Amino acid sequence: MFLLIMLLSLFTPNQAGPSPAGMKLALLKYNGGGDWYANPTALPNLARFCNQNLGTALDIEYATVEVGSPELFNFPFLHMTGHGNVVFSDMEAQNLRQYLLAGGFLHIDDNYGMDPFVRVAMKKVFPELEFAELPFNHEIYRQKYAFAGGLPKIHKHDDKPAQGYGLTWQGRLICFYSFECDLGDGWEDQDVHNDMPEARANALKMGANLVQYVFQQ
Repeated sequence: MFLLIMLLSLFTPNQAGPSPAGMKLALLKYNGGGDWYANPTALPNLARFCNQNLGTALDIEYATVEVGSPELFNFPFLHMTGHGNVVFSDMEAQNLRQYLLAGGFLHIDDNYGMDPFVRVAMKKVFPELEFAELPFNHEIYRQKYAFAGGLPKIHKHDDKPAQGYGLTWQGRLICFYSFECDLGDGWEDQDVHNDMPEARANALKMGANLVQYVFQQ
């Protein structure tokens, strides 16, 4: 219920700018040595884009929250990124599980090299679930911005098609995993990666779709 109340409070009519009392997007801090702190300008830019284009009142400053912290439950949208190892303790895995079952949402964005580690870590959280690639007609690709071909390709990585995977619990998508894509890099300041304007725009639009999807559930 706490998550539902917070989500509903975000969509205030005709309010496009950030509010000091606005909800924050959250970055997940995990153990294992992976660079959970990658892409520091990504979430502020996504928040600005959502405020300007979705009418949200997100705080531009994001929160950083540890996997095992009770503070996790204060944030309906959780973003996780990095290039390397990810390790969840038993307590952390249980805390993240309870957060997701309580209505929270996790977006995992492989910043290149994270895939083999995050799959093992999430299996500890939901041993009964498997990541499944979402069809292109899934709601997450049909929010304000339509992506008829699914997840947009932002960075080359291994030069394979971008793929969007999900964990679904009782009909609700609780975790979206963007792979071979790098949405977070596309959200960063333009001079960080020098992405083409179209690629950066697509990354922000897809990010806005994720936020809108979460807030409408």
